[in-house]
Amino acid sequence: MSGVRVQLLIRLLVAPVVAALAVLLAGAPGTSGAQTQTDVSEIGAALRESPVYVDPAASDLLPASDADALADKIEDAGEPVFVAVLPAGYPTGNLFQNLRTETGITGLYGVRLGDRFDARADSSVLSRQGVHNLVTAVQGAGDPKAQLNDFVDDALRSVRGSAPSSWDSGGGSAPTGALITAGAVVVIGGAGVYALSRRNRHRREAEQRESLERLRVVVDEDITAFGEELDRLDFHPAEPGADDAMRADYERALDAYEQAKAYMADARKPEDVRAVTQAVEDGRFSLAQLAARREGRPLPERRPPCFFDPRHGPSVADATWTPPGGTTRRVPVCAADQARLSDGRDPMIREVDTEYGRRPYWDAGPAYGPWAGGYFGGGILPGLLVGTMLGGMMAGPAYGAGYGTGYGDFGGYEGGDVSGGDFDPGDFGGGFGGGDFGGGGDFGGGGDFGGGF
Repeated sequence: MSGVRVQLLIRLLVAPVVAALAVLLAGAPGTSGAQTQTDVSEIGAALRESPVYVDPAASDLLPASDADALADKIEDAGEPVFVAVLPAGYPTGNLFQNLRTETGITGLYGVRLGDRFDARADSSVLSRQGVHNLVTAVQGAGDPKAQLNDFVDDALRSVRGSAPSSWDSGGGSAPTGALITAGAVVVIGGAGVYALSRRNRHRREAEQRESLERLRVVVDEDITAFGEELDRLDFHPAEPGADDAMRADYERALDAYEQAKAYMADARKPEDVRAVTQAVEDGRFSLAQLAARREGRPLPERRPPCFFDPRHGPSVADATWTPPGGTTRRVPVCAADQARLSDGRDPMIREVDTEYGRRPYWDAGPAYGPWAGGYFGGGILPGLLVGTMLGGMMAGPAYGAGYGTGYGDFGGYEGGDVSGGDFDPGDFGGGFGGGDFGGGGDFGGGGDFGGGF
């Protein structure tokens, strides 16, 4: 059958269906014309095939072209981020929990419901605080397109995990005529596309190698500094007073040191550095715990390292700091830098080599994103770096996008799990929590969309 006849046949078959749908959507004569509520199972099924779902009754909020562009952005990033756009009157009781159950996929879920927005996530993908930060950041955007794009842009830099494989299947068969046309285009332009793709791939690989070599100098300094801390440590597992908890802390610190060296030896691209600095930071926290046990002090809380130089160790407080020509922000600081700031002196800032000379790491370019992300996690990093070069680079595609979470969340690296193995009813145990459609968090807490708006 010729391509023209195939396309004609498709039109003849589709036209009556489209007409029937138009009648249903407009409302049959003698009826109110009200939209039929889409069952949450249908929404879940749609999200298993594509990261963005727009309910027919909410199509005025996000046109199809904008929804497609948003879905393409998420799919290209390969992160488990889901967006649903629903009408204002959609029932909200246990909505997030039911939606997560229907998809069965570990991820971050954002829902625009009328003019309101909120999100929930599995804790392995993003911490409660990380989700709250994302939701808070976009609450001021009234335009759905701008709000959802801002949410997705921020989310793709923060979540952990990977997209479900079901997105790769496409979710349906393409029309025969379209396949024929696409096949012709591929045959005609395949050689040129392949050559261009190959050149682009080689260029990206060269850029990654160059960035990795710049990072290697800084990371090796970090590993060396941590090794020197271990060498200076006056502790022996068999010494008098040593207990099992102390020995476990010491063992974890040694393991972290060996892991950091192994991860760096295996690193092939800048993103791989994140695991190295995260291992170093885990090791330093183990040493802080060991020191507290030996000195009879309360165990320290898990905090990010000192913002000015992670080699200073875990932070002890948040301090107000204003960089030259920048805006004031709160940053985690070690005790020494806290004292310096209190005295009106400059903190001891980590500088790295750049083509313009020595610069603070946050003004040294996007290659340092994974390095910083391993130490701090993505949930707090953009706020710390606002107004800096690295902070600006994080606003768009850059090496190491998809950092960690935030304060206090140092969980495993999971996500995009169709099996639902990470699903914890305690995480998803409610609708939009706290009586406030803007709180964000994991799927914990009670409440729904009702009340408090």
